[in-house]
Amino acid sequence: MVKRALLSVSDKTGIVDFARGLEKLDIQIISTGGTARMLRDSGIEVMDVSDVTGFPEMMGGRVKTLHPRIHGGILSIRDDHDHMGEAQKAEVEMIDLVVVNLYPFEITVSKEGVLLDEAIENIDIGGPAMLRSAAKNYRYVSVVCDPDDYGHILKEIRSTGVVSQESREKLAVKAFRHTADYDATIDTYLSKELLGEDVLRLSYKDGVTLRYGENWHQDAKFYKEDGITGPSLANAKQLHGKELSYNNYIDADNALKTVKELSSSNPAVTIVKHNNPCGFATGKTLLQALSAAWDGDPISAYGSIICSNKVFDLKSAEFLNGKFVEIILAPGFEPDALEYLKNKSANLRLLELPELNEPFEVEDTYKFVIGGILKQSCNVGIYDKWDCVTDVAYPEELRAVSEFALHACKCVKSNAVTLAYEYDDGCYMMLSMGAGQPNRVDSIRKLAATKARENLKVMYDRDKPDVSYEDYCKDVFSKCVMASDAFFPFDDSVVHAEENGIMYILSPGGSIRDQEVIDTANRLGVSLVFTGMRHFLH
Repeated sequence: MVKRALLSVSDKTGIVDFARGLEKLDIQIISTGGTARMLRDSGIEVMDVSDVTGFPEMMGGRVKTLHPRIHGGILSIRDDHDHMGEAQKAEVEMIDLVVVNLYPFEITVSKEGVLLDEAIENIDIGGPAMLRSAAKNYRYVSVVCDPDDYGHILKEIRSTGVVSQESREKLAVKAFRHTADYDATIDTYLSKELLGEDVLRLSYKDGVTLRYGENWHQDAKFYKEDGITGPSLANAKQLHGKELSYNNYIDADNALKTVKELSSSNPAVTIVKHNNPCGFATGKTLLQALSAAWDGDPISAYGSIICSNKVFDLKSAEFLNGKFVEIILAPGFEPDALEYLKNKSANLRLLELPELNEPFEVEDTYKFVIGGILKQSCNVGIYDKWDCVTDVAYPEELRAVSEFALHACKCVKSNAVTLAYEYDDGCYMMLSMGAGQPNRVDSIRKLAATKARENLKVMYDRDKPDVSYEDYCKDVFSKCVMASDAFFPFDDSVVHAEENGIMYILSPGGSIRDQEVIDTANRLGVSLVFTGMRHFLH
């Protein structure tokens, strides 16, 4: 039975209502400092810790709960005769419920200009000791460190007079996790302030076993980052289909980041295969965007992952009839579209992420290597400048499709080039891309240009325009923009682009041979813009 409770909280959210609930159950409340004052001011009867210990709070409140009559009452093993005998001899009464949360150290040190002395004074000593004591003795003591738990804990005590063993176990783990995170924050801060050392501590939980790793013989798990909010696969809800694999997470994450490169005001769709967007487009409707994205590489779209920035509708679902895809990720699904897609395949994974169009809250990315981890800030933006460096001016009417090309290029593995095309008024598609090549020339002439012609042949045969195929290709290429993720070390990239009729090129610039590249562009009549921002992606 819960007979005595100790309440000492920094975050006082809900504590008065909780304490009032305990009081109605005839549970004696022990408290300290500001918590005791608040409870008394609310008409709740409270016993001071100093009345239990026989000692007043000392040293400006630094010492108040560190006493055998507190920790003995928490740590005593109730069915151990020696423990209980020692407790009786020392006049130690049992404490059955410990409600503690800690000084706001993390909030304190996040303030601009905080002084070391102020930070030190916000290191809680007694609080973690009580949490750890209660969590260690969870078989007999309930420990609460999160105001969100007040309601269900009070409900259990009202129903049975005790907190269930299952709840006590969960609360104990939560308390240990809380103190571990707290100590990690202190370590990170003091290591920097006192030793000049950078410490990186990451917290992940809820490990979920995946179907397999990158290959069938590899085991894999997904761990959710503690406290992650906003647009993240960790927050997606699976509505249908078999469990996800390691590669599904990698590709879906790329699809999410690619589609979020664009504003959510217009429908946008990306199609990802093997961690590269093989299709990417905007449209006036979701169906138009999906169709244009599919045209970006119909072959690679087989077995792909689709991400949309709009709720998936029935017309878009019906477009996928006869087309094999692994995953559809969207902010939501219209009921008729959801039913249609569920009937399409038992294995098709449907992931709902209502937060998809919210801003990313993460600022850094991490990559593990053997024996270490790399950290870098997220790649934000697409250009630092817009400097046309050639005699032929860069048309301002191509700015929007050019920005689309850069957004796409950011998400393609290096060495990367993308060809972008305004296929309808204000609607853009990645006509093709070249990805992951050791040299940029192959990305252009062997991949992007060749693939664009293949895609245009499919579109030409379907739409049957009243021109020859060659004239059709020539016209489209003349309106395309080519974006490169890095500078051109030689002028051959410009040469091969012009050979395919591509006359508008975006590059960061910055090569020692920039002038050679500019001279060649001028000789060929190509318009070249230097953006000043590289977008390698490895």
